[in-house]
Amino acid sequence: MQLDGCAAVVTGGASGLGEATARALAAAGVKVAIFDRDAAKGEAVAVELGGVFCKVDVTSDADVDAGFARARAAHGQERILINCAGTGNAAKTASRSRETGEIKHFPLDAFNMIIQINLIGTFRCIAKAAAGMLTLEPMGDGERGCIVNTASVAAEDGQMGQAAYSASKGGVVGMTLPIARDLMSEGIRVNTILPGIFNTPLMQGAPDKVKDALAASVPFPKRLGHASEYASLALEMCRNSYFNGEDVRLDGAIRMAPR
Repeated sequence: MQLDGCAAVVTGGASGLGEATARALAAAGVKVAIFDRDAAKGEAVAVELGGVFCKVDVTSDADVDAGFARARAAHGQERILINCAGTGNAAKTASRSRETGEIKHFPLDAFNMIIQINLIGTFRCIAKAAAGMLTLEPMGDGERGCIVNTASVAAEDGQMGQAAYSASKGGVVGMTLPIARDLMSEGIRVNTILPGIFNTPLMQGAPDKVKDALAASVPFPKRLGHASEYASLALEMCRNSYFNGEDVRLDGAIRMAPR
């Protein structure tokens, strides 16, 4: 796919992997719209890139519809969707307090929240973007658009306490091929990246001792991933028209331990 001149939507584009991808797309000549809940950061990035910011909570149909309407009014129908919006939490499925012996289980509202954001929010944006892409004329190779999702290595080797997070990211992996098959006759490709341990703003808040230990656990290179490396793969998935229906780990060969 020729990127220059295309329109793109990047969810979670105000920071981290999404911001890096929005910047890489803009550098390639793409008109970028950022969906995010953080208006201050999102507006600042959008202004810097000459793009548009849309305050969007991906769990809300109304927000997502309004975001796409605003983005399309500014740039036209997007040919590219990058799904980076997501979050995580941690709690054991059931556990006993060492101090009191109290038994409790993973709060179901917290489990549901992660599924709503990471899995259903991703699908909501995919479905609405794909419906819009169907209105486009095909490009030279019959391609109308491409979609890149963000899962996690936790989809395949989740750690203790990650039942909700792993389920949500495993769902993103599991739906990639069926969605690619749903859209194949319309020339819309769908791929998913499974990042390992990346140096995102969330990670930057961790103590140096913790970050050093995590970096040492990566087989090679022994460091945390750079957001620009995620962005590089996302753009390749967009450019390379033979990239379709794939789930690709980007993790320095790490396999996560139980804890």
